[in-house]
Amino acid sequence: MKILITGYTGFIGKAITVYLGSKGHQLVGWSRQRAKFNHLQKSFTGDIGPYTDFRSAISGLDTVIHLAARVHVMNDKVENPLAAFRKVNVHGTINLARQAADSGVKRFIYISSIKVNGEQTTYGCAFSENDIPNPVGPYAISKLETEQELFKIANDSSMEIIIIRPPIVYGPGVKANFRSMMKWLYKGAPLPLGAIKNKRSLVGLGNLVDFIATCIEHPAAANEIFLVSDGEDISTSELLRRTARALGVPARLLPIPTMLLKATAKLAGKNDMAQRLLGNLQVDISKAKKVLEWSPSFSIDQELEKTARWFLKKKYNVG
Repeated sequence: MKILITGYTGFIGKAITVYLGSKGHQLVGWSRQRAKFNHLQKSFTGDIGPYTDFRSAISGLDTVIHLAARVHVMNDKVENPLAAFRKVNVHGTINLARQAADSGVKRFIYISSIKVNGEQTTYGCAFSENDIPNPVGPYAISKLETEQELFKIANDSSMEIIIIRPPIVYGPGVKANFRSMMKWLYKGAPLPLGAIKNKRSLVGLGNLVDFIATCIEHPAAANEIFLVSDGEDISTSELLRRTARALGVPARLLPIPTMLLKATAKLAGKNDMAQRLLGNLQVDISKAKKVLEWSPSFSIDQELEKTARWFLKKKYNVG
């Protein structure tokens, strides 16, 4: 198939480009940064904006996999964060989708976020595709608005829309908090996170790439929303222990009571960080299993081992 991948130089974009290229698909890339990829037939450089001309990139394509976005950042310094997110994530995406529909693209796969569902779940109660969206913050709001506009395009054209809402994604090349966690574990730093009994869903890069690839061709994926994960929910404490094991180092976890951690975080103004470490966020993937007959190809431990091998080879920020 002929496929456009936006954001092909990013964490997920690189992985899906290599995977689909190895399967013989004809790939076109779009990114703000130019990079050479052997798997791409051609690439384009530019913003995802409300007035960008994508026609040269999407001509003759079957599918668009849209990964490029203005991503969630802590302590956003722009004057109007929602307007900044909407410019790229809503208006830029819809501009691309309309041009894709007009050009005869058959399927548009949009990588959204579990944040559209909300920031947390009650222990033992997982998010599903049937939940009423509860986005918190400008990033999540922009993602929901984009989903809604994409389905309007699907109603007015023959192009099929597929929405994928992943939770935290980890794997070789991971950045931000997950890489920092690995760094501290590798250094042997004692962490006060040994008594946390929450439940969180994650998705390894290999499983997410496999799911996206499934959505490219599966007929039942058309005009649907899917949640995706590794299929196993674990606590923050267990994640740290299993990551340390994959790294081949001991996990030095101190059993500090969760209530004390929450109180300390509140005093320090770190409630958001405390929620990510201490709160629950579970995802139900039964729809993906039933509708697409899909199940995760890799276990959490397998995905962590791949991530650890990459980390140990690169040793990012551990010096």
